[in-house]
Amino acid sequence: MEPLRDVSGPSSTGPFAEGRVETGTNLGLSGRLRHVASTFCSSMSTAYHFFTEWRVTATVDEVKAVLNDGTSLRRWWPSVYLSVEEVDPGGPDGVGRTLDLHTKGWLPYLLRWTLYVTEPVTDEGFALSATGDLEGTGRWTFEPQGPEVRITYDWQVMASKPLLRRLSRVLRPAFSANHHWAMKRGEESLQLELRRRRNEANVPPAPPPTFRWMLRMRGMK
Repeated sequence: MEPLRDVSGPSSTGPFAEGRVETGTNLGLSGRLRHVASTFCSSMSTAYHFFTEWRVTATVDEVKAVLNDGTSLRRWWPSVYLSVEEVDPGGPDGVGRTLDLHTKGWLPYLLRWTLYVTEPVTDEGFALSATGDLEGTGRWTFEPQGPEVRITYDWQVMASKPLLRRLSRVLRPAFSANHHWAMKRGEESLQLELRRRRNEANVPPAPPPTFRWMLRMRGMK
């Protein structure tokens, strides 16, 4: 299986996207250059590009049924999804489905963001966007390979949460590792959920979230 990897690099959503450069109106030339350089470095330090590959024993229909069921995320992927509220069910093809999410990885910080399905859910996959503590886009793809399905997730995201923005330059490797931990738990949890939906016996529970004492203090079970 291809390992999880961080392929962070220049992003089309940065300060130079579509030729946009924000500058102060009263700055001199040197001031404008310093402002542009600062903005560019800041956005680059908080922008992440992750590519994840999973392989599960299943059909595309089984995989699609789970990943398209956003309201069940908290039940089958509880190590990451702490709360899920459906704001808009979207259309018959899934476009427009909107979920308000509270998520975390291994590290003891929480993220609150909104997920929007932006492209139809098909046998090939679907796309989404994120706003809130995370800003960006994601794309799931499904590829049948014999008795397995190869699942990929391409996640291009910028950290908007103030804590992450302040610490991203220093703790970038830790934040990347946090994401990889979350996705590994996701692959494991998906395998268990597929077995559960087939009514297999003795399916163990999905991995729980870390720092559960902190979640209890915040009123989250």
